[in-house]
Amino acid sequence: MATGTLDAARELAAAVPDPEMPMLTLDDLGVLREVRSDADGTVVVTITPTYSGCPAMAEIRADITRTLRRGGYPQVRVDTVLTPAWSSDWITEEGRQKLREHGYSPPGPAPRRGPVFVALAPALRTVVCPRCDSPDTQRISEFGATACKALYRCRTCQEPFDHVKEI
Repeated sequence: MATGTLDAARELAAAVPDPEMPMLTLDDLGVLREVRSDADGTVVVTITPTYSGCPAMAEIRADITRTLRRGGYPQVRVDTVLTPAWSSDWITEEGRQKLREHGYSPPGPAPRRGPVFVALAPALRTVVCPRCDSPDTQRISEFGATACKALYRCRTCQEPFDHVKEI
C-alpha cells in the first residue's frame, strides 16, 4: 500500500467519533495508536481503550472498520493494545476545548506512574465549571453516565455537568 494511501486511511480512522462523547474523534481522545499496512494489504488500526473494560470498544472497532471499508479499504483489522495503558493526558488540547464547549469539564493532569495508591474513597479533585469557569463546584456522584465521568454541580451558576476523570 502506498504511503499516501496509508496516510488517507489514518485520516479516516482519526476522524471516527467516540460513541460516548461524539464531539471527540478517536484522535482527539488519544485512543488511536497506529495505522499501518500488512504485507497482504490489510489496513491494521491499533487502538488503546480508555478503560480496559470499556463497553464502547466493540462499537469503536465496528465504526473504524465500517469507515475504512466505505473509504475504499476492503481489508481492515482493528487491534487493541493495553500497554502502555491509556492516560487522560493523551486527550489533545483540541479535544479538551471540545469537551469544554460541550459542557464537560476536561480532566486535569493524570496521576504520575509508579506505585499505585489505592484509595477506598472517591478522588478529591478541583473541578472548574465548563460553563462559567467557577471553581466553586460540588461532586454529586463519582459516577456519571459512564464510569469514566463524574457528575458535578456548579454552586455559582447552579448547572450540572460531567467531569471526565483523570486516569
